Amino acid sequence: MNIEITRRQVDLSLPLLQRIFHARDLNEANTQFSLQSLLDINALKGLDKAVGRLSLAIENDEPILIVGDFDVDGATSTALAVDALTQLGAKHVSYVVPNRFEYGYGLSVEIVEYAYKQFKPNLIVTVDNGIASFDGIERANQLGMDVIVTDHHLAAGSTEADLPQAYAIVNPNQPGCEYASKSACGCAVIFYVMCALRTALAKKNGEHLYPKMAQYLDLVALATVADVVPLDENNRTLVEQGLRRIRSGHARVGIQALLQVAKKTPAQLTSKDFGFALGPRLNAAGRMDDMSVGIECLLSNNPDHALMIAQSLDELNQDRKLVEGQMQQEALSILDQLSLTTAFTKSVCLYQANWHQGVIGLLASRIKEKLYRPVIAFAPAKDGLSDFEMRDGEFELKGSGRSIPGFHLRDALDLVAKRIPHVLTKFGGHAMAAGLSIKQKHLAEFQRVFEQVADELLTPELLVNQVVTDGAPLPNEYNINLARQLRFMAPWGQNFPEPLFDETFKVANYRLLGADKNHLKLTLQVPNSHQLVDAILFGIDRHGISAASLSQLQNVHIVFEMDVNEFRGESNVQLIVRHLQLA
Repeated sequence: MNIEITRRQVDLSLPLLQRIFHARDLNEANTQFSLQSLLDINALKGLDKAVGRLSLAIENDEPILIVGDFDVDGATSTALAVDALTQLGAKHVSYVVPNRFEYGYGLSVEIVEYAYKQFKPNLIVTVDNGIASFDGIERANQLGMDVIVTDHHLAAGSTEADLPQAYAIVNPNQPGCEYASKSACGCAVIFYVMCALRTALAKKNGEHLYPKMAQYLDLVALATVADVVPLDENNRTLVEQGLRRIRSGHARVGIQALLQVAKKTPAQLTSKDFGFALGPRLNAAGRMDDMSVGIECLLSNNPDHALMIAQSLDELNQDRKLVEGQMQQEALSILDQLSLTTAFTKSVCLYQANWHQGVIGLLASRIKEKLYRPVIAFAPAKDGLSDFEMRDGEFELKGSGRSIPGFHLRDALDLVAKRIPHVLTKFGGHAMAAGLSIKQKHLAEFQRVFEQVADELLTPELLVNQVVTDGAPLPNEYNINLARQLRFMAPWGQNFPEPLFDETFKVANYRLLGADKNHLKLTLQVPNSHQLVDAILFGIDRHGISAASLSQLQNVHIVFEMDVNEFRGESNVQLIVRHLQLA
């Protein structure tokens, strides 16, 4: 991987925290993260129509079915919709999440027919899906069920004709929607709908009858970070407000249980914990089993029951780690056999018949990090294929892709689909992540055309990982107080990066940690100082470092985050190394 480290322009006369905010064009006004600063949700196209239909359903005691998705955004969206509608007076609310191993993604015809037989709803509400469910919505209409789509994914095109014929669609990314925060996750969209519904009901029946909607901000914050949507100003406020609720002890029971199994202290929670501690445990349900397990955890009001579910989610996450680790080793072996280097191709497509479709997205992400290329990993859509099915290649593959800045993955797949329309059964997603389905016999053809598109769109400059840092801290800035302030000063995340620093250090000592001796612990001397500081690099193999090469560690240039290590009652500054090279 080619890495280029550049530094932001900073004013060294300012204190460290002010330097960081100043470099991001932030000021006191937009770092208060007040709910009053949120955009007016009335700009959401379709909101009034959706609220009117939901109000009617509540008034008439109609059965309502929520159709969710099998990731964190889908799980939190489903839990929020079910709980909020119930608290707002709906008496017959059910939910279903399409099992990825049986039904695939979204409001398919199969799910609509299953919903009709099982639940007999008058109204279906999709959360975190539906914008591309043309056939499913058409079938729902035929069966006499209204559909409200709440989603945030991109529409099929830029006109009204590119939208399904739902009763109402609320999606900031649909054609004609003037709501400015296009980066809202699915959970944020259904949150906005429920807020508008509460306002309408309270205006009609009285404010005192309805709960405050701020109780759902913990779910919205978790979804926003875990779904890796850009943290624009609106999303930063949602995440920070959710974090404040959790830190103050006001998280819902299910999130408290997840924090307990993840061994996280609520008062010390950061946005990073959503992505690395809570998110993976919830996601494990959808990847390895059934996301209904995760949703039940989030809906539970019983601490013991929620903890029992959270423990099962933790076990599923351990299983996921084992499966992912094996798949990653196989993927790296394939790449070695192909003698793949960054000079040869601009994209990577990987497939193994024994891979687990619930984990291919994580695999694609790991390989993308290593090669800094768009990566799509494929797995069979179902287990237990016969020898005949394996030979004829008619079976379906699920693909999950991850991309790099400058290469819009969903748009790239759209180009591929236009060139070989017989290959892609379906696809969808975002700039940085997307999913697709093809038949196994078309894999080589897809790989060839996807590489053509990547070759046309990716310039050599885009294939260089541009790491932007906040420069080097001054010697006196390596201290506990500043490290703690950096942790809590803002909700860091996608497109709003946590402060990164870079500096050259003399190595005073080092050792390998972990059962596999795969983590590097360093003791470094702060330049122009006698001060020593600890640093740790997790997963040396992912950074292309071998144990044998460590004998050359005398001076290193590292990119790092400044953090606090809490161990056995002791606290000290610890640098989390993101990149290391010999100096």
